[in-house]
Amino acid sequence: MKSSEDHSMTRRNFVRNTAAAVAGMSVCGVSAAYAKDKPKGNAKNAWRMKLATSSVMFDKLTIEQVCQRTARLGLGGLDIWAPFTWGGAQCTHLADVKKRLGGKGLKALLKKHKLELAAFTIYGHKLSDYSGLIGDFGGGVVVRGAGAGRAGGKDLAPKMKAFFEKLKPDIELAEKCNARLAIENHGGSLLSTPDSFKAFVELNPNKKRVGVAVAPYHLQSYKTPVEDVIKTAGDQCLFLYAWQRGKSFTQMPGVGPADFTPWIKALAGFKYAHYSSIFMHGHPPADKMEAAVAKSRDYMLKRRRSI
Repeated sequence: MKSSEDHSMTRRNFVRNTAAAVAGMSVCGVSAAYAKDKPKGNAKNAWRMKLATSSVMFDKLTIEQVCQRTARLGLGGLDIWAPFTWGGAQCTHLADVKKRLGGKGLKALLKKHKLELAAFTIYGHKLSDYSGLIGDFGGGVVVRGAGAGRAGGKDLAPKMKAFFEKLKPDIELAEKCNARLAIENHGGSLLSTPDSFKAFVELNPNKKRVGVAVAPYHLQSYKTPVEDVIKTAGDQCLFLYAWQRGKSFTQMPGVGPADFTPWIKALAGFKYAHYSSIFMHGHPPADKMEAAVAKSRDYMLKRRRSI
C-alpha cells in the first residue's frame, strides 16, 4: 500500500510529465489543427489552408525519417524531390523511393504517418523517368520548370504556344499516370512575369492536366505583387511555395520581412485546394530546420486566422 507521500510524489510526477508532454506538442506542432487549418463559420463556404514542406530541406535524411519529422511537425503533406544537387543539396529521395518502395510502398509510408502527397518535384528530370512510380502511386501533382526563354511583348504569346506544343508528350503521359503538371515560375524562365502568367492561363490547352506552381521568391526579383499573380493563376494554381527572397532562414515565412497575409488572402479568395509548402534553399542540420519550419507553420496559421 502506498503512503500519502508516495501518492503526492506520483501526482507531482503525473502533473510534471503531462505538462512536459503538452509543451512538446506545442513545439512539435502535433495538434491536428496544423495539418489542415480548421475552417470557421459555414463549413460549406469555409477554406482550409493545407501546409506541407519539401523533402529537399531534409536532404541528408532518409525518406522514412523525413516523413517522421513532417508528421511530428503536424503538417498535412510532403513534397518529394527527385535528385537535386544545387547549392550544396544532396537530395535523392524520389529516386530512392522508386528503387526501394515503388508507388504502393510510398502510399503505405505516407499512410503510416498520416500524410498526403503534396507534390512530386522533378524539375529538369524527364516525366517518363518517374511516370511508372507516379502511376503506381495513383497520380499526383508534378512540379517542373518552364525552361529558359523569358519573353515579353509580341514574343510572349508565340513562345508560350510553342512551350505548350513541346509539352504535349508530357501531357499525354500525365493522362496515363494521372498526373497534373505544375509549371514553376523560375527566375529567367518563360513563366516569370505577370504577363507570362496571364498568357499561360489564357493559352493553357489542358487545364485538367496543366497548371502552375507559384514561387514568390522568384516573383519578388521582378518586384511583382505576389498576390496579383496568385489571383491571375486562380484555379490553375496547383502548388505554392511559402518562400520569400532572402538568405538562409530569412527565406521562410515569419522569419524574413514579407507579409504573407495578402498572399494567403488571395488563395482563400478562390478556395485554393492544394498545398503550400514551407520552403527555403540551404541545408542547416535537420533539428534546426525542423525548428524553423515549426516557427513558419505557426506564422502561416496565425496569418490565416487573421483574414
